[in-house]
Amino acid sequence: MKLSLDPQALNAILDGRWAEARRTGRSLAQNEVTHEDPTDDLEAARERTLSGVQLMAETELPLTGLPKSMGGRNEHAVNIASFEETVTASPSLQIKAGVQFGLFGGAILHLGNPAQHEAWLLAAQKGELLGSFAMTEIGHGSDVAAVGTTATYSAESEEFVIDTPFRAATKEYIGNAARDARAAVVFAQLITAGVNHGVHAFFVPIRDDAGEPMPGIGIEDDMFKGGLKGVDNGRITFDGVRIPRFNLLDRYGSVTADGTYSSPIESPGRRFFTMLGTLVQGRVSLDGASVVASKLALDIAVRYGLERKQFNSADDINEVTLLDYQQHQRRLMPAVASVYASALAHEKLLISFEEVFSGADDSEENRALLETRAAGFKADSTWMALDVIQECREACGGAGFMAENRLVGLRADLDVYATFEGDNTVLLQLVGKRILGDYAKEFANIDVRGAARYIGTQAAERTIYRTGLVNAGQSISDLFTLNLSDRRIRSGKLQRSLLETRVEVMVSGLAQNLRPAAKMPADKAAELFNFHQHEFIEMARAYVELEKWKALDEVMKEQTEPDQAKVFRRLRDTYGLSLIEKHVGWHLMYGRLPMMRARQLNETLNRLCDKLADNALDLVDAFGYGDEHRRATIATGVEAKRQKEAADYYRHARAQQDYPVDEKQLRKAAKADAAAKSGKSAKAKAQR
Repeated sequence: MKLSLDPQALNAILDGRWAEARRTGRSLAQNEVTHEDPTDDLEAARERTLSGVQLMAETELPLTGLPKSMGGRNEHAVNIASFEETVTASPSLQIKAGVQFGLFGGAILHLGNPAQHEAWLLAAQKGELLGSFAMTEIGHGSDVAAVGTTATYSAESEEFVIDTPFRAATKEYIGNAARDARAAVVFAQLITAGVNHGVHAFFVPIRDDAGEPMPGIGIEDDMFKGGLKGVDNGRITFDGVRIPRFNLLDRYGSVTADGTYSSPIESPGRRFFTMLGTLVQGRVSLDGASVVASKLALDIAVRYGLERKQFNSADDINEVTLLDYQQHQRRLMPAVASVYASALAHEKLLISFEEVFSGADDSEENRALLETRAAGFKADSTWMALDVIQECREACGGAGFMAENRLVGLRADLDVYATFEGDNTVLLQLVGKRILGDYAKEFANIDVRGAARYIGTQAAERTIYRTGLVNAGQSISDLFTLNLSDRRIRSGKLQRSLLETRVEVMVSGLAQNLRPAAKMPADKAAELFNFHQHEFIEMARAYVELEKWKALDEVMKEQTEPDQAKVFRRLRDTYGLSLIEKHVGWHLMYGRLPMMRARQLNETLNRLCDKLADNALDLVDAFGYGDEHRRATIATGVEAKRQKEAADYYRHARAQQDYPVDEKQLRKAAKADAAAKSGKSAKAKAQR
């Protein structure tokens, strides 16, 4: 039965604490200059996107994260939330604005000193000083610590000399570099007095006021990419480029006039990761932007699915709406649940981001949690977006392949999200390392009797695996986890137990398998880690899935309006059971789920998707987007008009005397007539 829902109430939950900023970000889509036109050439697309960046600067949202002394509000999540929503105008705008205000301006803010803020920061955040973020190199993408660009200090001139020593050290894929940037934050190996102090950031002018490259600066245009046509990516090389000592962004490492290096962080490794940790906002924003793109795709596909009809079912006249088909529901409703879970988890991520960067809670624990979640959520959500958009494209058939309906463009633009701001696989390794680190700390502090109980439980579990008791119909979870006394497959306790236990078993298993590495030579330890790398990444993904499920579960429990509580429970159960079904082989293999319960998954998901489909329009209305955001012909109601036109035509045509008779009906009538004649003949014979 369809629930009575208020999409605006759902929208208030989804948009969360920074709803006003999100609405401001969405408002940019009302200006046509921000819309990408598939027919634009490269130059027109870039000019259009730059105009959008300037419009965003006019909102003054990029200023909100600045210190109050500079006219800001020290509110960092406001800026992130707003420009995530610019995906509704175009992903190119979101990325170009992210490079300008988040990466270029953000690096100056978080890595620079007050004098450097005074010199460059306000101009960057007002869009007056256009810049690039020059970290990635042809030879080193995710491995930033090994970049080849050098910045060698000359005490005689009190300058740094920036060089690209070999071709693979060329800065590559650099946003804004090909056309618009006048300066770049360049990451290079800081060398002074013959010592390499590792990667640091430098402010380097790359073009003069006329837009020509500065002496020693080489710039190449990356031209066309698979998507993001409006972003002018390019390559930058440096040949003896001299910059003043002042241009070293020196929050974590400074050099005196005579070349003496100092840092508030003694360990080079910790210094490097602390520096990169301040730039986490790129990953946070990509997580949110991927959720926005997924919402847009579902908004379009659901509206089309509610209007498009195909194939006759109950009768020869009326066709069936796409979203009435079970498989269509199974394609789109789990995606809706996944997007809701991801949006609510992203809200928690933004809260951590705001706490850390505003100084409300800049504890080491909260910073580590932020970095771990940002890496994991970014990986999971960018992959989710690609899957969701592709499913929506296919669910719309040939119409989904038309550029005017946005889905192919969104898919192309979002493709690179999976590999920039940290390749997803590399990011999940970072998540896995953090999880194992927490596990090791917990294990190190356990008492002797506690350790004995833990080891005893592990041994008992492995014994049961070996004896095959699980095959006798008893789940190991029933033996060790009280939560599983509830037999209903939709039980929240059951879902939590299965998702949590999967993470715990994977973590403990990996910890045991990798423990010998501590006593091995470096090469053997690396070999052992490589042997278990796939398990490591799967464990990290399991952790992210659990965190997203918990976010949806928490919001569900907060609901007081009955129908709203019901729909959030349906969303939670659809998301949770979809994850369990996805990994059902693991749950069966490790005895976490009896075969009898596993068989319930498909039937239960079918029922859930059918119920969610009844409120599909409410669920996508809650995203808060209008025609100016979707900009897809098939989502404007045009299909309903076509269907009505067709129905009116056939209704009128069938009333006409010259309406052609269907051959199948003619044959059917002939058979009936023949049968009737045969019956009469038989009756006549019987009477004789």
